[in-house]
Amino acid sequence: MTMRASKRPPKGDIETDEAVYTAILDAILAGRLVAGTKLAETPLAELFGVSRERIRKVLHRLVAERRLEAVTNRGVRVPCPTPDDVRAIYQAHRVLEAGILVELASRLDDALLGRLADHVACERQVAADGDRAASVRLSGQFHLLIADSLGNTELSAALRDLLSRSSVMVSVFEAAADSICGTNEHAAIVEALRAGNIARAIALSGDHFRHIETRLRLKMPSSGRPDLSAIFRPPAPAG
Repeated sequence: MTMRASKRPPKGDIETDEAVYTAILDAILAGRLVAGTKLAETPLAELFGVSRERIRKVLHRLVAERRLEAVTNRGVRVPCPTPDDVRAIYQAHRVLEAGILVELASRLDDALLGRLADHVACERQVAADGDRAASVRLSGQFHLLIADSLGNTELSAALRDLLSRSSVMVSVFEAAADSICGTNEHAAIVEALRAGNIARAIALSGDHFRHIETRLRLKMPSSGRPDLSAIFRPPAPAG
């Protein structure tokens, strides 16, 4: 009797795919790829030393997550949201989180408040370290911590979809120096929750998303070819 060959990809292939995925996502979240930047398979395959098929797979994953967008006859690029897109996304953020906070009122406990406070401390640390990609990730995870505490997978999935899009908007269109504003606003939301003042937490949350929206500076899409070797070059060691 012969054994059926496994259809699962080798572990090394999965690790390579994840490494390429992480490198491209980090470049997006760090703001090193500007709006409209086209990501072509061939130069990326040459840069990472992998096949075009593997690059295509990673790009399709990022498109599915709405971190990148596929444009007919033009390939894959960094999204170029319109002002209407931005307004719609942040309105959705405000409405969704307000409802989540209402539901959370009867479930608040010291454990969740402690996790949120610890998370804000981590946000401050990565901001001080100048790690832009980690800062954007942590900023979104703050809101996921709140949503996930309800145990409602549909709400969490809806928020993850919004964050996939809004995190790219923040990375591409917000000045890195403004990220500390968001961290301070997160801290204020935690304090309102700690005081049991849900109405204030909702108001602060709404203001927080409005402030992010107003800090975004939409730019014209890039028409030049990016220097991918510079964009994906590993950072120089500290010191």
